[in-house]
Amino acid sequence: MIKITHDDFDINAIISQAKTNKMGAMVTFLGTVRDDGIDLLHFEAYEDVAIGELKTICNEAFGKFDIESMDVIHRIGELLVGENILLILVGAGHRKEAFAACEYVLERIKESVPIWKKEISESGDRWIPGEAYNS
Repeated sequence: MIKITHDDFDINAIISQAKTNKMGAMVTFLGTVRDDGIDLLHFEAYEDVAIGELKTICNEAFGKFDIESMDVIHRIGELLVGENILLILVGAGHRKEAFAACEYVLERIKESVPIWKKEISESGDRWIPGEAYNS
């Protein structure tokens, strides 16, 4: 599953759907809004291009690592401190491949997926410069 959504997600349900008997490892990365003195984060995406780029990145991961499954969900819109932003779930026969693939996908998302964030606080708003995704 590759998805960009305004809605939160149920991590346990996604794990249950992805899990197979061939997997000895399931690695998850969950990005959340941290309390950096902000009220909330606002995420925007060029959705069609972002979905296409996420598919490309996942296909790259399948080519580079011996993995069984890959799920990526990224939220957009206004998110409060503590809310989920990004889920990457990788299933593989062995943990090393699952961890390596998860890290690879996370770094590639930061490099090339057109998703941007703006910090909103009492002192004002500011777009976060740098990588396409900066968590």
